[in-house]
Amino acid sequence: MSEILEIYKDFELLKADGFDDAILGVDQSNDPIRIIYSVRRCLDILEKDMSSEEAIEYFSFNVEGAYVGEQTPVWCWDM
Repeated sequence: MSEILEIYKDFELLKADGFDDAILGVDQSNDPIRIIYSVRRCLDILEKDMSSEEAIEYFSFNVEGAYVGEQTPVWCWDM
C-alpha cells in the first residue's frame, strides 16, 4: 500500500488515519482523485483493539459516515 502512496506523492490525497494497510488503490474518475480503502481490511485493523461488532459500529459511524469534503475516501465493501 505504501507503493500507491509513493506513486501519488505529488497529489494531495486525504488519508484515513491508521488505515494505510487497507488501501486498495485510487479513484481517478473524478477530480480530485481519492483513495480507495478495503472495508474488510479496515475492520481487521479495528478488530485488533475491539470486538467484531464494535469494529463494525465504530467504522460505520466514525469512519465511513464522515464526510470530509471532495477528497472523502472511497470505501469498498469487499466482504
